[in-house]
Amino acid sequence: MTKDEIKKLAERVVSGIATNEEIHLYSQLYESFQSSENEWKDDVYGDREELEMIMREAIWKRTGIEKLVIRMKWIRWAAAAVLISAVSFLILRDRGPKIPIAGQETQQVRFKNDVAPGQEGAILTLSNGKTIVLDNANNGSLAQEGATEVIKKDGQVVYANQGGPSEVVYNTMSTPKGRLYNLVLADGSKVWLNAASSITFPTAFTGKERKVSITGEAYFEIAHISSPVGGGREGAMPFIVQKGEMSVQVLGTHFNINSYEDEEAIKVTLLEGSVKVTKGNANSLIKPGQQARLQDDGIKLVNDANINSIMAWKNGLFDFERIDIGSLMRQLSRWYDVEVVYDKKIDELFYAKIPRNTNLSDVLKILELTGKVRFEINGKKITVTP
Repeated sequence: MTKDEIKKLAERVVSGIATNEEIHLYSQLYESFQSSENEWKDDVYGDREELEMIMREAIWKRTGIEKLVIRMKWIRWAAAAVLISAVSFLILRDRGPKIPIAGQETQQVRFKNDVAPGQEGAILTLSNGKTIVLDNANNGSLAQEGATEVIKKDGQVVYANQGGPSEVVYNTMSTPKGRLYNLVLADGSKVWLNAASSITFPTAFTGKERKVSITGEAYFEIAHISSPVGGGREGAMPFIVQKGEMSVQVLGTHFNINSYEDEEAIKVTLLEGSVKVTKGNANSLIKPGQQARLQDDGIKLVNDANINSIMAWKNGLFDFERIDIGSLMRQLSRWYDVEVVYDKKIDELFYAKIPRNTNLSDVLKILELTGKVRFEINGKKITVTP
C-alpha cells in the first residue's frame, strides 16, 4: 500500500467508519508488518513526525480532548508504526479482527454517569485521635504536637520543630480513593501519597533511627541527617520504611514504594542514592534505576525499571506501558473511586499516556479506540467487556 492509502485506512479506523472488510485488512496489515524487518523509509511512508501529527489530530477530533498527551510508540517496523499509532493507544499484539468503534450516541448513553478526576486531599489523624480533613483546612497552624507545630502551607503539611525536647508521638496521614497529598516530616524529608494510601510517622525523630510505616503507594525524598546519639555510617541516622514484613532502609535518597494489597508484589523503585530492602531473612541492595519486587518466594531484582511510568502518578499522568487491563483498571479505580467488574476475560496489553485530570468518561473513550475493550458507567461502577 502507498503512504496515502495507509493514512486513509488508519483515519477510517480511528473515526469509526471503517467497514468490516477495512478492519480485517487493517488486522492483516498489522500482522504482516509485525514480522517485517524493513526500516522506516520516508520516501515510501512519508515523514514520521507529519504522520504522527495527523494521527494525533484524528484522535483529538474523535475524543474531543485537545490536551490529551499521546505516547506514540514508534517501533522499528515501518507501516506497523503508522497503523498502530492510528489507533493511538496500542495493544501489544492483535489477536483477531478489530471491532467497529462504538458510535458517539452509544457512548453518551453508556457514559452518562460521568466521574470527575481525583484531587488533592487527605485526612490527618493526630496523636490524641482528632482528625483533620485537609481538603477543607485553611493554610496556617493546624495543631501543636509537643515541640512540633503542624502547619498547612501551599497544599502540603509541614512538621516544624520549634526547639527543645520532643515527646515521641505519632500521626497518620491517609488519602482516600480519589485523593493524593504530600507532607514534609520533622527531619525535612518529603513524602507524596498516592490515592488509597497512608503513612504513620513520629512528629519528631529521636534516637538512632527514623522509622515510618505505610500502606498503598508513596514516593520519598529523604533528608540526610546525623543522629544525636550515633547511628549508621559516619553517625548518619538511617530512615526506615516498614510495610508488614518488608523494610526499606536508606540514608539520603529518592525512591517509590508501591505496596497496594491488590497488587501481586510490593515494588520498591530507586531513583537516586542507595536502598537496602529486607523481607524476613532475605535482603537486597538496589541501585538507581532498579526495582526490588517482594513476593512470597523472596526478592526479585529488576534492572532498567521504567521510571517515567512508575512515577507518572506523582507527575499528574496515567502512563500505561505494556499494561494488562486488570492493572490498568486498578489505577483508575483508586483515582476515580469506582468499582470495576468484568463481563469477560480480556487478554490484551495497552500503551497510553493520559493526564490524570481527565474525566473518567474521556479516559474510557480513549481506551475504546483500541477496538479491544468496551465500558459502561453505572453510578460508581464500571463494567468492562471485550
